[in-house]
Amino acid sequence: MPPRCLLYYITDRTAFPGDESSRRHRLLEKIREAAIAGVDYIQLREKDLPTRDLEALAREAVKVIRGMAQTRTALLINSRTDVALAVQADGVHLRSDDISPREVGVIWKCGAGAPARANSPQDPLIAVSCHSPAEVAQAAADKATFAVFAPVFEKKHANPTGLAALQKACEAKIPVLALGGITLANAQSCFAAGASGVAAIRLFQDNDIAEIVRCLRQES
Repeated sequence: MPPRCLLYYITDRTAFPGDESSRRHRLLEKIREAAIAGVDYIQLREKDLPTRDLEALAREAVKVIRGMAQTRTALLINSRTDVALAVQADGVHLRSDDISPREVGVIWKCGAGAPARANSPQDPLIAVSCHSPAEVAQAAADKATFAVFAPVFEKKHANPTGLAALQKACEAKIPVLALGGITLANAQSCFAAGASGVAAIRLFQDNDIAEIVRCLRQES
């Protein structure tokens, strides 16, 4: 059981009511709330946005997080190393069928040397989505920062992997975060299986994040 569980808020602005402007405003409020509450990582996962709109939203998210004193929250961009570099985010989140963490490292080192990206972190944080213990082991071999193992309990149109598979995945030499139907009621079972933390959309986005963080860290 980890001494301090890692918490990963995955965004979904389309779950908010209202028009696009309202949704973006609400999302940025949630990002601020998550950073204040001490969430470790935030993944900007707005996959439907065109590149220009995604970059603009990412810049706003970076500004929100970096505008607060003493925050440790890191922003990762889903699958877009180019956008992450352009906005000086902290890293990327890779799909299971994406380029490898090693390739991201090469791209990042080249891109971070450009004058416009001088403030980008020299070593990016790299999360990888994994759906089997073998994929987690590969992510570890490829020098990912951490793996997100899913779906542990539920996901639309996908069978849950279950806690036994999560426990096996956690044998890899890399932090593993559980994703998929995570609630306050079942998070403890993920920690007991060896997970270093949890990742979620609804758990954070639909609730008071400060209270969720307090409860999860108390459980872990």
